[in-house]
Amino acid sequence: MMPAARESLLDAACTALARRPWSAVRMVDVAAAAGVSRQTLYNEFGSKDGLARALVRREADGYLAGVERALAAPGEPRERLTAVVEWTSSLAGENALIRAMLTGCWSEWLPAPPLAAVRSASSVPAQRRADGALPTPRDFVRIVRDRAVTALTGPAATAAELTRPCELVVRLALSCVAAPPAEGGGMAELVRAVVPGQAV
Repeated sequence: MMPAARESLLDAACTALARRPWSAVRMVDVAAAAGVSRQTLYNEFGSKDGLARALVRREADGYLAGVERALAAPGEPRERLTAVVEWTSSLAGENALIRAMLTGCWSEWLPAPPLAAVRSASSVPAQRRADGALPTPRDFVRIVRDRAVTALTGPAATAAELTRPCELVVRLALSCVAAPPAEGGGMAELVRAVVPGQAV
């Protein structure tokens, strides 16, 4: 199957999930919405659980791609870290799957595949990847912290100096997901409070 068709199926699953709980989402409806046969859907994902894993993997990858964009933007390190917090808070506010992944709080409405790797019989590379371990909240802390350290290391600060401040900022971002700041709460001020002085 072409990657575009796989994306169409995942988009259709997302749309269905916005309207009804995952338990009520039917594979036949997802296939019809994407304009493919139900057999094609099963060939691609293997099962509804496989579809759920692929959906979670895609949302996690999309979140991390946004983190990379925030870190690659021009600006001072503190501004780029603020952008990571803002991206995390904004996306989690809009996307219940991202919110569940970052907090570990899965509602009955959402698919909640096991985060441990599952045995994969798929011949589809993207599905074999989705069948691998899915990130836990602790994994996201480590991944985003390490990406921030790599992006910000330079003449002004070494990786060793950046590791703790970057982890604090990631944990701040996750706390904003779990307990959003008041409307208009400035993320830059929060980042400055968590990472004072010349730490970054």
